[in-house]
Amino acid sequence: MCHTGQIVIATQEKDRFQVSVDQYVRFRRDGFLIVPALVPPADVAELRRHTEDLMQGRLPQQTRAMDERDVTKDHGVKVQELEAPPPHLSPEEKAQYFLRLHMLHRKLALHEKYMLHPRVLDVLEVIIGPDVLALQTMLFLKPPGKPGQGWHQDSFYIPTHPDTLCGAWIAIDDCDEQNGAMWFAKGSGNEPIYPPCPEVNYGFGDKLVGDITYVKGVSNTDDSANMLTRVADRYDQVLCSAKAGDVVFFNGHVLHRSKENFTKDRFRRAFVSHYCNARSFTQWGADTPPQREGAPTIDAATGMTNGSHILARGDSHLPFAQPRFGTPCAATLPAAQRKLSSDHAARVIAKLNNGLLGCAIANPDVSHDDIPDDIKQSASGY
Repeated sequence: MCHTGQIVIATQEKDRFQVSVDQYVRFRRDGFLIVPALVPPADVAELRRHTEDLMQGRLPQQTRAMDERDVTKDHGVKVQELEAPPPHLSPEEKAQYFLRLHMLHRKLALHEKYMLHPRVLDVLEVIIGPDVLALQTMLFLKPPGKPGQGWHQDSFYIPTHPDTLCGAWIAIDDCDEQNGAMWFAKGSGNEPIYPPCPEVNYGFGDKLVGDITYVKGVSNTDDSANMLTRVADRYDQVLCSAKAGDVVFFNGHVLHRSKENFTKDRFRRAFVSHYCNARSFTQWGADTPPQREGAPTIDAATGMTNGSHILARGDSHLPFAQPRFGTPCAATLPAAQRKLSSDHAARVIAKLNNGLLGCAIANPDVSHDDIPDDIKQSASGY
């Protein structure tokens, strides 16, 4: 019966990506998972054309030119605006003006589209869902010679409660050790989030863990200055090579890093989004102005910012935003339709006699075969 039921579901959702048991286990065990060719080639080509236009300053939204700077000292570039490179430069020189851009899904329809990519959401719905909130986007361009990022945990920067943070890293280019692919400390997703030392003015951590070490230098590429290096060194450190269209999913606790792009002529472009279960509370990433009428960017009483983020799948009892460019997702569905999944779960639980499975007292001296029929019937939940 169960096997037949699975066939029916697959038929009804024939276009849905099916996460395997092995993939589910590897994500839980290792803290990360590579799903090969999850994003179709046509979509990868669209993303690649977009990044090339952006690096050359051809997007209509790039109305302001950047100031000239010494790009050989770009290790300090943290946040970039949607600006055009200086117009007199060569194409190669223009590309060197970019490293990564944040939160462009609030400015560009294309970034909202890929943040809410259905096949990416199919995986997230299984590994952190069924309710999924879309929080953040980053476009990494990483031209030749650009630096990487030292060991870090994403929940250090984006706390959610309960902590259900998950990244999805879409490879736009093939990436390997030479052009700066990611590395993971395999299995470190079970570690707590190491909190910042008091003099560090940003970061979140599990301070209630009694013997936890407070850390400095998080994300620093200098291993001697990054105190998370000693944690990562307790694990196998594995290179996460990927082909264009592969998607790497990783939880908010797993330690990961990237190194410099050592090549002379290859980019390492990636579109990265972060998500959490839509039932989790967050105070990160308030949007200004609000994305929909009546949705405050920050709740005055709690500091909650859920109303700034898009409900991608499922439903939530917490606030959420609508997609600014109208990309189809759970947020755009009628409330009654979103509620169906929650109602279905409630009906299943109700059949289980409030989860007690009957009221028989366990007796270790009685075999299962000796249980009276009326108790067996009660335990069946019907």
